[in-house]
Amino acid sequence: MENNKSVEETAKEAMAKNSPQAQRKQLILWFGALLIGAVLGWMQIPSLNGFFDFVATVFTRLFQFIAVPTIALAVITTLAELGGKKETGKIFIHAVTYTLLTTFSAALVGLVLYNIIAPGNLPADIVGAAAGDVPQKLEKLTYYEHFLSVIPNNVLQPFLAGNVLSVLLIAAFAGLALAFMPKTDNREVLLKGIKGLQELLFTMIRGILYVLPIGILAFAAQLSAQIEAGVIVGSLGKYVAVVLGGNMIQFFIVLPLFLLVRGLNPLYVFRQMSPAVAVALFTKSSAGTLPVTLASAENNLKVNTKVSRFVLPICTTINMNGCAAFILTTSLFVMQNAGIELTMGTMITWLFVAVLAAVGNAGVPMGCYFLTLSLMSSLGVPLGIMGIILPIFTVIDMIETAENVWSDSCVCAMTDHDLQGKI
Repeated sequence: MENNKSVEETAKEAMAKNSPQAQRKQLILWFGALLIGAVLGWMQIPSLNGFFDFVATVFTRLFQFIAVPTIALAVITTLAELGGKKETGKIFIHAVTYTLLTTFSAALVGLVLYNIIAPGNLPADIVGAAAGDVPQKLEKLTYYEHFLSVIPNNVLQPFLAGNVLSVLLIAAFAGLALAFMPKTDNREVLLKGIKGLQELLFTMIRGILYVLPIGILAFAAQLSAQIEAGVIVGSLGKYVAVVLGGNMIQFFIVLPLFLLVRGLNPLYVFRQMSPAVAVALFTKSSAGTLPVTLASAENNLKVNTKVSRFVLPICTTINMNGCAAFILTTSLFVMQNAGIELTMGTMITWLFVAVLAAVGNAGVPMGCYFLTLSLMSSLGVPLGIMGIILPIFTVIDMIETAENVWSDSCVCAMTDHDLQGKI
């Protein structure tokens, strides 16, 4: 009786922590930290700014530390259980279909806006002066080399380097191997050990979420201080309007429409997944936000763990709505300034290139910028514009990452909704 009572009490405590009132308090606390951090950062107190930079770096490293093993263990355990079943194919097909549809729609919105707003060319002297700001070591990185870097040549290197796509390949390989292994005692012991590590990681994630308001305060102060100090200054006018406008349309109109078509309430889904979207905004890393995305999907949105732990790690690496729009818009802008005629055929071709490139991009900070730089360097066009974009990319990257995680959440919610009672 005492054991049963203990289980019931534990269940009640868990429900209380995930109740609407508790979630509302959490959001108030987070937004309060956001506002206080913004005010403190704007005050430009050197000692305080130095402390906030330190705290922000600590939280960034914590997310990076826990993100890679979270991806690996989630994919391994899910595929080990579903790998030999029809359920895996169903989940995978739904996830990839929604990923391609949302990513293509994001790029298409960017293309339409680019033609409506029609950014002009920049003065040649400004473009030439900014060429020195382009990361030189990345100018010679070809698109083929980008894909080759995904193929691991040993087990440890991808984990040490934080190469998310390589880790995903290793995890998928290991998970499928476990699924088709003979059902021996050794397999069961190995699987129990992996699941135990996964439970340990989720306990660590809950601990990080508990103190996250401190991190949000530091991130907000850091960004506010950068803006006040003039690190993020000026804009490229119409180009920036296309990039940010496309992100806003995708975030607030297109993705909610996808949810409505599938019979889901966009406001409800957003409320439940808002912690992940908020963290993505500040960390600028879909992969780094994955622990929070998983926790929000499972604890708040009540997504089937078979779906969340398979779909979200995959979406973190292939579902890049914001990245697709940035690659397309920036590529067209750079080519236009290089004197390349942007015919409708060229723009349509680059629409598909941007979608494929975004799918192959890693969910790490500035991943879209580096990938676009690689694409443009392979064309041999002047890269000075990439140097002009660099100072304002911090804001662009924040918004794009939040959009990517919101899209991941939508894909997960729609997949779970479609497969309820079928897996």
